[in-house]
Amino acid sequence: MMAEILKVANCSGYLGDRVSAAKELVEGGEIHVLTGDYLAELTMALLFRMKMKAPERGYAAVFLKQMNDVMGPCLDKNIKIVTNAGGLNPKGLAKELENIARELGLHPKIAYIEGDDLLPRIADLQEQGEQFFHLDKGVSLKSAGAMPITANAYFGGWGITRALNEGADIVIGGRLADAALVAGPCAWKFGWKENDWDKLAGAYTAGHIIECGTQATGGNYSFIDEVPEFKNMGYPIAEMHEDGSFVLTKHPGTGGLVSVGTATAQLLYEIRQPCYLTPDVKVRFDTIRLNQAGKDRVHITGVKGEPPTGSAKVCINNFYGYRNSLTAVITGMDIEKKAKIVEDTLFYNLGGKEQFAATDVQLIRIDKEDPQHNDQASAHLKISLMDPDQKKVGKKFSSTLIGMALSTIPGFTLTTPPANGTPALQHWPTLVSNKFIEQKICVDDREFLVKPTKVYPDVTDIEPIKVKTIDLDAQPTEEICFGEIFATRSGDKGGNANLGVWAKTIETYSFLNEFLSVDKLKELLPDMADFEIEKYDLPNLFAVNFYIKGVLGEGVAASFRNDPQAKTLGEYLRAKKIHVPKSVAP
Repeated sequence: MMAEILKVANCSGYLGDRVSAAKELVEGGEIHVLTGDYLAELTMALLFRMKMKAPERGYAAVFLKQMNDVMGPCLDKNIKIVTNAGGLNPKGLAKELENIARELGLHPKIAYIEGDDLLPRIADLQEQGEQFFHLDKGVSLKSAGAMPITANAYFGGWGITRALNEGADIVIGGRLADAALVAGPCAWKFGWKENDWDKLAGAYTAGHIIECGTQATGGNYSFIDEVPEFKNMGYPIAEMHEDGSFVLTKHPGTGGLVSVGTATAQLLYEIRQPCYLTPDVKVRFDTIRLNQAGKDRVHITGVKGEPPTGSAKVCINNFYGYRNSLTAVITGMDIEKKAKIVEDTLFYNLGGKEQFAATDVQLIRIDKEDPQHNDQASAHLKISLMDPDQKKVGKKFSSTLIGMALSTIPGFTLTTPPANGTPALQHWPTLVSNKFIEQKICVDDREFLVKPTKVYPDVTDIEPIKVKTIDLDAQPTEEICFGEIFATRSGDKGGNANLGVWAKTIETYSFLNEFLSVDKLKELLPDMADFEIEKYDLPNLFAVNFYIKGVLGEGVAASFRNDPQAKTLGEYLRAKKIHVPKSVAP
């Protein structure tokens, strides 16, 4: 008798992902659950702006278009739909779905989950002892004088499980943890208990892999030559088993690639230590085993789990003032001297740097010696300002720089037209005690409350997978690009960034783990030298992960970096030249 399998497919990795993906997954082959993740940390702030303009909104509206396409087929095929597209207004999205269902002549049972929005309760919770300390800075929300505009606790999967147990066809959540979209349906299907740690850990691993859509099926993958087709890239499917193991795959006939490499890359995305914290279980990423089980099929087994903490992560977004950036083109000889003239003249005309809450000046050297094209003779001087007064960083800044056009360096021009300052939003990662939160599930005019997992004794007998490395000393070396033998995946974690690096073989991993220390990383990436960096080993994945604190400032919506989400950090490292033993060179 064949074991039961629950096929969970994810059609969205962010707000803005391919709209047709839901229809492609429903029509492309057998699935049992369709999930959609729409909520990056920045997205909550974007939905807040939407809700301020239209109070009935505040959700991912694109989900409605997708449901218009697939609601009927999903009901016909008994495909459950689970999503966090509700954002700041799950009830509002559920109401709109009911309107669409009526127009289509359909009768789905729609459930929505509330309780994650802590913004109205901030002051009361502070009075009860919750200080909302910043996880990196250790500063309390109140002492920082912060102005929260959103505050949402991350919910686990048990509210989803309850909604499905009550017969829901569609489950709408707000700030449901990304990977909980898989764990909740698995617990419903297989009847798991809240202390089935290893099973839950497997489901959360699956959820983490498929949560970003095609990043698990060849998208953003370092070894681009391995991906046979980038057109019509297939979205990921996790074929879940009762014991928590699963097969990662995609529909046949779609583009992309499912391999040990693509699964490893996504496992390393936006993580810190090997113990991955979720609302329902601590997942030990250092116990995961990956095996290629056929074309576009990777079998993931052995994941161990531990009881979760007694706190929930909270994503707070604070209003942080206004920011603006302008980029001057510096061309030809004396690049650095010209850049200094522009910078000094601008701030003299503005009345000095000290009047702004924050300033940042970056000279980006993209010019080449003996240029063969006009653009190769130019560098970019990016000047950024931030301040509570929008006028200071808006027209005053723009008009002052424009007013220097005929009275400064030769060849002065800008890359883009001037613009007004835009709101800067500070990401404030923090925790709240589980005793203050609970999920409220609404279905068929009934309400059910689901409390967080109760406290269990710690599990202390889990051993990480170890590998025996190879001694590569005393070999001749060869210079190569780092990326010729190593892959990377990088991303943002609030104001911090993670940089995961992995090797394909025990030989290359043996070199990687010995060679790429924190000091060596800072040597290879000099612009990272001033930041505190943590290194974590994942030998079971032939990987290491670096956690770079503060590199993104106050988070993506208040960062001065050209890449505020650290998406390019890994490929930056792969471009560096290094010397490796000839035995591991390509």
